[in-house]
Amino acid sequence: MSFDLNSGIEGDGANRAHLDEAQLLYRLLYENTRDCIIFIQADKIIEGNQAAERMYGYTRVELLGLTVHALHAPEADNSDHADSSDHTDSSDSAATTRHTLRVIPHRRKDGSVFFAEVSSQIACLSGKEVLVQIIRDISERKLAEARLEYLSYHDQLTGLYNRRYFEQEIIGLARSGCEQMGLFVFDIDGLKLVNDTLGHAKGDNLLLSAVQIMTACFKVGTTLARIGGDEFAALLTATSMDELELTKRRIQQEVDAYNKTAPEVLLSISAGFAYRADSYDFAHFFKEADDNLYREKLHRQRSTRSAIVQTLMKALEARDYVTEGHAERLATLVEILAREAGIPEHKIVDLRLFAKFHDIGKVGIPDSILFKPGKLTQEEFDKMRQHCQIGYGIAMSAPDLVPITDWILYHHEWWNGQGYPEGLQGEAIPIECRILAIADAYDAMTSDRPYAMAKSHQEAMQELLRCAGVQFDTLLVSKFAQVLTPERLA
Repeated sequence: MSFDLNSGIEGDGANRAHLDEAQLLYRLLYENTRDCIIFIQADKIIEGNQAAERMYGYTRVELLGLTVHALHAPEADNSDHADSSDHTDSSDSAATTRHTLRVIPHRRKDGSVFFAEVSSQIACLSGKEVLVQIIRDISERKLAEARLEYLSYHDQLTGLYNRRYFEQEIIGLARSGCEQMGLFVFDIDGLKLVNDTLGHAKGDNLLLSAVQIMTACFKVGTTLARIGGDEFAALLTATSMDELELTKRRIQQEVDAYNKTAPEVLLSISAGFAYRADSYDFAHFFKEADDNLYREKLHRQRSTRSAIVQTLMKALEARDYVTEGHAERLATLVEILAREAGIPEHKIVDLRLFAKFHDIGKVGIPDSILFKPGKLTQEEFDKMRQHCQIGYGIAMSAPDLVPITDWILYHHEWWNGQGYPEGLQGEAIPIECRILAIADAYDAMTSDRPYAMAKSHQEAMQELLRCAGVQFDTLLVSKFAQVLTPERLA
């Protein structure tokens, strides 16, 4: 096959070497490029390079016996992407189409389809006009583009639509004058608390459980989207108030059924909805649903938070950190010392609660640190110290624990100011924390632990007295020694 190179090089003997070299370079490029190159005349493939054979799976003989349309996937000729320049002859219409670039589906010999970027150019070959096509498989690029487009409108974790898509959808429907619209907004109650304590993996599992329930409860055609970290919304068309009420009840029934299966974390979904029989304003429509959601959250907040805190406490117990009977023994010891120290009765009730929940922040500490048999590294110790702040955050989220939030934060402060997290000293430390520190140390020393055998009552008391004025309040240690006699323990 010879190329007619319109490059201004004359064919006389003086420039023949240059022409031969140029043709060789073109031949090397033609045979070694990864792009398919085919030559077409009157719809027939008259020449193709080795890349074309590899791309389509045909032998050279098979390829040269095909029409160009044999390379098209069936949908290509019926789509807007079809390459109109494939039909080539010497007419004026073809000659004026000098170059086109199209993306169309092509088909291999085995029937598999791929996206092809087809660059078409009219050229002269041996004095005849032909269509030259350079074809590149861009399937990977198209898949990447489709993935990016998907991610631009979908939430990566749940696979639901995202806020961007949802707002476009609801505004579009409003502009089209769509009637009988229903809008739900949801919150996954306590999700931040779960993320901050049990970790984001547990929070993600809770989210996915909620999505599974919501998806099952809505009719086909509902647009369900995640519009925030713990927020979801659903848009229903051709609906009614009765259907919205029924859907809300169905979701709550499914949540109740889920919680009866004893999941690791209880699920709570607050919901609010709005309905429009005729045209609507997006902002007002969404605000009405959101206001209804807020009212429901206020109504159920206390019970929801309490349930989540109980779940966290059970999670701590399930990890075997809280030894059997420890919370009960500690509550008893705290009460004995509190009465001896003259603490009012109403404070003693809170102290017993404090004895149970003072270490709840340890639910957010990794097992590798919590149960490490040897000495902690400085980095691990710094992580362990964070359980005071974690516990404080949990208590602030739970109405039942609000009275003991500061105590949870300060229960590792030392009398001499060498404790944490704030280095409080002496009577600046709440007395409830000073009481708990003594009772907790005593119970730890007199109970068997993985790393130490239990001490006797006498040994534990000697240790408390030794640390009085350093770790513990001296006066309270003295009162504890006086009131906690072997006879009383019997």
